[in-house]
Amino acid sequence: MIESDQVADRGAHMHWPDDAEAIARSTDEPEMFALLFRRHAAPLQRYITRRIGPDAAEDVLADTFLTAFDARARYDLTRPDARPWLYGIATNLVSRHRRTEVRQFKLYARTGVDPAVAAFTDHADARVGADAVKQRLAAALSRLRPVFRDALLLLAWGDLTYEEVAAALGVPVGTVRSRINRARKALRDDLGDINPTAIQEDFDA
Repeated sequence: MIESDQVADRGAHMHWPDDAEAIARSTDEPEMFALLFRRHAAPLQRYITRRIGPDAAEDVLADTFLTAFDARARYDLTRPDARPWLYGIATNLVSRHRRTEVRQFKLYARTGVDPAVAAFTDHADARVGADAVKQRLAAALSRLRPVFRDALLLLAWGDLTYEEVAAALGVPVGTVRSRINRARKALRDDLGDINPTAIQEDFDA
């Protein structure tokens, strides 16, 4: 992987291109691809860590950017924001760790420790360990069908729009809406008294 410092050394007054321009220029200037890492690696790592835990997340993050770099010639340059593309690659790689993901959610359900909080802060917020709602949500997420969980978590934890989730997964927007609605219904049926639309604020509190 290209070191991002190579890009930083180009000068303080350099025009910083959008993602599409950086990808296009990376054909002749491979170091330009490091801009994507600088912009998107931290939130992407949090997303991956929440899904499969910190042990596997670092490798999946590296593989995400390596895969993206190798596939950059096929990127749709009409899309200035590469987040949906990167999250789609990461989600596909996460799918190879389904058992790890389920174990991660079950662990969270037992302990109340959010791996993203534990991995990226010096100490876990005491509310995380005490909040039974989050633990019940984690347990319910472990029981969702993977295609429903992918769509829901790209929306909630990837902070993508419905259209961006569709781009990430390579499916129509209508399919995304259907999967998310079915995911929320499944959570509602599973949890009863917990509003499944609260998944984002419950885990991000």
